[in-house]
Amino acid sequence: MLEKFEKALREKGLQVTAQRLAVMEAVSITPHSSSEQVLQTVKQQIGSISKQAVYDVLEALSKNNLIRKIQPAGFPAIYEDRVGDNHHHAICRKCGKTTDIDCAVGSAPCLEIAKSSGFKVDEAEVVYWGHCKDCK
Repeated sequence: MLEKFEKALREKGLQVTAQRLAVMEAVSITPHSSSEQVLQTVKQQIGSISKQAVYDVLEALSKNNLIRKIQPAGFPAIYEDRVGDNHHHAICRKCGKTTDIDCAVGSAPCLEIAKSSGFKVDEAEVVYWGHCKDCK
């Protein structure tokens, strides 16, 4: 797994560091983790690391499309390594559990904007809110 992460970092022109590799692994192992959860996982892997270092790595990886940052309303930002496929998320209002949802199929008029807007859409971020099977 680390070789895959090293290659991905190099392809983006980023320096390969133990911190970046550990953050990538943490996000891969536990998708939809908050920065605090990533910090705890990384500490278990490599020992001492500052909260700011984890924030900086998460930001660099997000900006380079190696991980995806999701910011659901009322919840802390979460991170995942599933990028580039325009999938969506279902979030439980009670426990915050986040589940990947493949892109809507069939008629989805709410995802089509008026041509008069002049805006070219390249991604739609949809969040479905409700209750997971454990909380309903």
